[in-house]
Amino acid sequence: MLQLKSILNVIDNSGAVWAECIRVLHGGQYARIGDEIVVVVNKAKANAVASASGVPKVKKGDVRHALVVRARKETLRPDGRYVRFDDNACILLNKQGEPLGTRVLGVVAGELRQKRWMKLLSLAPKVI
Repeated sequence: MLQLKSILNVIDNSGAVWAECIRVLHGGQYARIGDEIVVVVNKAKANAVASASGVPKVKKGDVRHALVVRARKETLRPDGRYVRFDDNACILLNKQGEPLGTRVLGVVAGELRQKRWMKLLSLAPKVI
């Protein structure tokens, strides 16, 4: 469960390292796995630039949309198991709702399948 001021790891290759949640988009107070949020980039890599142009994809202070892919709060699966991750993580999205980066650098939750995020599942190295 992520809320205002929650800190998340960014696990794509967009150049951001940490992001802070500033808004949950579905109207509730808390965001869970598969929910879209608005984040501000707190820390970005200095040498991350876009391939075609010399400008970075993201820099510190950028406000972006993001998708929650891991959460420390346990989630109940339909078969009765609970799944919980070690950290909160997100992937940055562009204005069309597509991933900003071209790679996903960590595991993602299988709950994204029910939320119809197949593009992210195909980019992820492992789905739990």
